Amino acid sequence: MSHQGRIILKTWPVGLTLLATALLLVAGIACRSDDGATPTPAFSLPTALPSPEAVPADGGSREATAARSSDYWTGPTDWAPEDVSSLERVTQELVDPPFLPEHEQTYDGEPRVVEVRMVVEEKEIEVAPGAFIWAFTFNGSVPGPIIVVHEGDYVELTLVNPSSSQLLHNIDFHASIGALGGGSLTQVGPGQEVVLRFRAVKPGVFVYHCAPGGTMVPWHVTHGMNGAIMVLPRDGLKDPAGSPISYDRAYYVGAQDYYLPRDDNGEFKRYDNPAASMVDDLEAMRALIPTHIVFNGSTGALQGDGQLTANVGENVLIVHTQADRQLYPHLIGGHGDYVWERGNFSSPPAVDLETWTIAAGSAGASIHAIRQPGTYVYLAHNLIEAFVYDAKAILVAEGEWNNDLMEQVKPPTNIQ
Repeated sequence: MSHQGRIILKTWPVGLTLLATALLLVAGIACRSDDGATPTPAFSLPTALPSPEAVPADGGSREATAARSSDYWTGPTDWAPEDVSSLERVTQELVDPPFLPEHEQTYDGEPRVVEVRMVVEEKEIEVAPGAFIWAFTFNGSVPGPIIVVHEGDYVELTLVNPSSSQLLHNIDFHASIGALGGGSLTQVGPGQEVVLRFRAVKPGVFVYHCAPGGTMVPWHVTHGMNGAIMVLPRDGLKDPAGSPISYDRAYYVGAQDYYLPRDDNGEFKRYDNPAASMVDDLEAMRALIPTHIVFNGSTGALQGDGQLTANVGENVLIVHTQADRQLYPHLIGGHGDYVWERGNFSSPPAVDLETWTIAAGSAGASIHAIRQPGTYVYLAHNLIEAFVYDAKAILVAEGEWNNDLMEQVKPPTNIQ
């Protein structure tokens, strides 16, 4: 934004700014016409896309540009749409976090069309004792369910926004290419559904989230409307030497920041419907200080009855997403034996990390070899976030203790 733009905004009274924002929300709600139709977004896709070799860079020859591109460009050079009518179609049954749907770690067949269905649900949840928010969810969970496909597959999503909703929603897949991640092609008002198909051409773990436009984007994301997709390489995960890596079980952790408004007494406010808190929410968000930072939607969701489990000798894959803020995972009592910090499976993983970074608006993946039984704590190693905000999960492993790795040589006694 230009300096002039900043000055203009500053001259607006705060009340008028909030009123204008409220009118934007009303316009979004009012997009539902009497016949239930929402106008198709004014957005078109090109019929053909150039390969990286098409335009010489830095004045160089086309051959030089192609040589520079060849190290990273492994996608198709023929961009004619593929006829998917002959491809196998499979329906993926999505499951609630922290679990992943059934999937194969490798796949050597023809590309498939993976059909998934997600239903928007606007519902009130308790994120901590006495703290409530109207969550905007995909399939009723925060985060939304994780989709798992293989590189080259087509994802065919049916997105349903039931008539019980108040708001317009859509979905932006960071794994996709074009149309604002699909956001421009998936805007659905209450009582509508849309079908989007995109090809998963880049292996890795990626965020998806609702992105209706303007300040509605962070408002929807900080109300829980985000999730993940994992695009596995067809030949599976590899270590830095190129040898296969497999996992025995997998979990999906979504970090979520909330910004709950407070009343004059400092108590959290509670609202009658999804739209009612919007003006207060935006004001609370301006300080960039979350009131809650949690894993999987609410405090303690991955502790107690929700704790994760494993056995000694297993490799545990953890997919971690953070749609809005940076976060630093750490496993107390273990390591990130293999870590794809930016989620890109086409690059070799880092090895033997103690703590790593999940960038804002991204997903990462890590594999942990469980070598000892007992309790592990998977947490945000900004320890204020972990222990004051409760951004942590508990993993309990069963098995035989290995004294060679650790032994209490002498128990606590009085100082001699």
